Amino acid sequence: MPRQTRQQIDEEIIDCAAMLFARHGFAETSIQRVADAVGYSKSGLLRHFPSKEALQDEVVGRCLAELRDALGEAAGRAPGPGRDRAALTGLTHLALRRPGFIALLLSTLLRDPAGGESVPLQPVAEVIIETFGLDPDTDLGRVVRVAGAIGALAVARTALGEHLPADAAGHLIDVGYDALGHPPSVP
Repeated sequence: MPRQTRQQIDEEIIDCAAMLFARHGFAETSIQRVADAVGYSKSGLLRHFPSKEALQDEVVGRCLAELRDALGEAAGRAPGPGRDRAALTGLTHLALRRPGFIALLLSTLLRDPAGGESVPLQPVAEVIIETFGLDPDTDLGRVVRVAGAIGALAVARTALGEHLPADAAGHLIDVGYDALGHPPSVP
């Protein structure tokens, strides 16, 4: 088996850290917890990321960049069912590549926006708010449906783990789309 490149190791650390940040929060996720989860020593992990803050910054920055990329096709569409399906398609492919990022995205929607842990994730939340046209002050129903769609995607992806069937993407998109309450006939 060929050795992993530094980039592959960094990607593994980043995705695992994203999952742990989503599950436990930034404050409760130590460098040691991340190192244990990826199978490295603490000092080995610190050779890749010199501090927890550097790792956090890299996770949030990379998550935001990949989220924007994944939602790029949706951005060019008018609001409505077609845009929602395009957004869910992008999010599904992101979830298949980066399960930690989709978990972090979901945790962003579930956190108290006034809480200190939400500050670094605010740009991630803003991308979702813009993409799905959310206004938490006027349309709580839509906010709940979007959170449900992303939650269904995140939970299904996490539950399936590495046992994803070849046609998983289509099913995950359909589950999220159904949660948004659109009629099933829209492509």
